[in-house]
Amino acid sequence: MAEDSPAARLTSAMLVGALVKRVNAAGGFAMILAKGDAMSGVILVQVMDKGRESAIFERVSNFRGGHALMRCGPPAEEGSEAFAAYAERRRRSDPDLWLVELDIADAERFAAETIC
Repeated sequence: MAEDSPAARLTSAMLVGALVKRVNAAGGFAMILAKGDAMSGVILVQVMDKGRESAIFERVSNFRGGHALMRCGPPAEEGSEAFAAYAERRRRSDPDLWLVELDIADAERFAAETIC
């Protein structure tokens, strides 16, 4: 690779696919709720705790050439309707957005290790 060429990066579809496979292989549950742009769609991870929504995280740039997870969306106390409304608003404003649901212990760590 030439020195002035940008570094190769994994697509959003590859990252989401790897996350789903990794969580399922570890005995958890992972499902793609909404597919986004295969190349560079924003990735939202909805974290579940035994079937109840607990948090939403977005994969964002850390401005050092990598990525991090940032908590976004409503607090868990607002309930599943608030999570659904938030996800719907985000998808309306960005139809290229991915939404992935994870239900596994330490879901945030799984997501960070796989997509960041």
